[in-house]
Amino acid sequence: MSVAREPGGEPSRYGAAGERDAATSARWTVERLNPPNRLWGSNGVAFGPDGRLYVAQFLAGQISAVDPATGDVEVVVPMDSPVQSPDDLAFGADGSMFIADLVPGRVWRRSPDGEYTLVSGDVANPNGITCLGDRLFVNEMKPDGRLMELFPDGAREPVVLTSGLALGNAMQVGPDGHLYYPHMMSGPNPLLTGQVWRIPPDGGAPEVVADDVHQPVAVRFDRGGVLHVLSRGPEGIVTRVDLHGSGSRTLVTSGVVGLDNAAFDAENRMFVSSYASGGVTEMHPDGRTREIVPRGLDGPYGVTIDLGGTVYAADHYRVAGPSPTGVTTHSLLHFAHGIVADGELLHLTSQFGQVQTYDPGSGAVRERAGGLRRPLGIGVAPDGSLVVAESDAGRVVAVDEQDTLTVLADGLEQPVDVAFDAGGRCYVSDERLGAVLRIEAEGPPAVVADGLAAPQGLAVLGEELFVVETGARRLRAVSLAEGAVGEGRVDAEDLPVGAPPGVVPRAEPALFANGMPGMARRFAGLAAGSDGVLLLSGNGEGAVLRLTPNAR
Repeated sequence: MSVAREPGGEPSRYGAAGERDAATSARWTVERLNPPNRLWGSNGVAFGPDGRLYVAQFLAGQISAVDPATGDVEVVVPMDSPVQSPDDLAFGADGSMFIADLVPGRVWRRSPDGEYTLVSGDVANPNGITCLGDRLFVNEMKPDGRLMELFPDGAREPVVLTSGLALGNAMQVGPDGHLYYPHMMSGPNPLLTGQVWRIPPDGGAPEVVADDVHQPVAVRFDRGGVLHVLSRGPEGIVTRVDLHGSGSRTLVTSGVVGLDNAAFDAENRMFVSSYASGGVTEMHPDGRTREIVPRGLDGPYGVTIDLGGTVYAADHYRVAGPSPTGVTTHSLLHFAHGIVADGELLHLTSQFGQVQTYDPGSGAVRERAGGLRRPLGIGVAPDGSLVVAESDAGRVVAVDEQDTLTVLADGLEQPVDVAFDAGGRCYVSDERLGAVLRIEAEGPPAVVADGLAAPQGLAVLGEELFVVETGARRLRAVSLAEGAVGEGRVDAEDLPVGAPPGVVPRAEPALFANGMPGMARRFAGLAAGSDGVLLLSGNGEGAVLRLTPNAR
């Protein structure tokens, strides 16, 4: 029996109490192409009363506490808590944790003894959150967002201090007692301009304190009162602004892709998070970094391999590639879920409802289709058209070279992935139906396999079709022989896919919340290589697995 090998021996985020969990197979040798990721992305961070750094993980719906001395990670707010999608957090004077629950539009209080209380359910896309003594402030990550004071004791209705925010995010009280917050998007080109504003906590006229800041995502003050503005871009830029002296700026490049937030400890050490790759990193004033919790894959979701052997993963916020020592970010293509290689190009589906073609060589991106309802798996048909499982519409659609969309099959329950056999026949997994179907030229799809537990990723090797059963955490092989229908053969078990053991997955989240994408559906992708290997996205632990057939 072959088991998964772990590069570097890092503990996995998957399994009860952080236990390592290894896939088993008698037919395949299973190995990880990158170390597991202990955090499902890292968003808001704040030091708690116990000196640990608390990390909100939007994609997982959980919050963990990190010991900055040892890197130990403990889940404090689990996936099955009342909190659905924590994006930022702050601690009040009494030690309570206040949580911005982005997608459902809620703000929570978690008391020091672990009890949850709903502070507000009427904030649209709450994100930036901060405390001033026993006062609580939150802003909205949406166009024309508001900055509000909330009252956890319910004694008063929320007070709107200002509106007109251009996607507010991580904010903080400055040395002057004002609330400082970023405008992530402003101006005619939102990717090129950005601002930092401030407003008195009792209300008044907001004012710009820094303009033309590089892609601001968070503002933080160090112990000396210097403003640090984090960039959400690929370079990991931090802009230091001396607001109370010369007004000079210093740009430092960390190399941490997709910075999200930061916190300073009592010794004025800066710790940063990354929405794109997770982890916790100490960042020195000169830009040098030290990993406290290693970065890695947030998902991964779709996975593919090109003819040159390069493996790519769609990782929600980016296109990335695994390596034995970590992960390489190829491009910050946000909300990417499905991916397939096609010569020198990559085709992707986006949670924004798009189908895109990306050229890794030039970086060019071409939109092929838009307005789809949660497109997931994608494949290339023999005629070169792109075939997509449009999950929330119950359809399989094709996009031709002229970007014309055609419906190949509809009336499905929850299609997730597609694959083609050598004869050009198209197969689709239907997660809710528990089946794999073959799309016919005429008439309804034919059942190829049924009785499956939440089938997702599909791939074909020779005369066999392989499917990932996320509900049972196993890989199943199904014969494509004419007339064969059934469950097939179990080829691998204990796969690190889906929610951790003992956690009941939530009801399907809303796709959009006030114009912003909602939480990702965990899509366990599967791909076949030309050398007979299979690649599987271990989205329960943050690794890409390679399955190599054992010699017979």
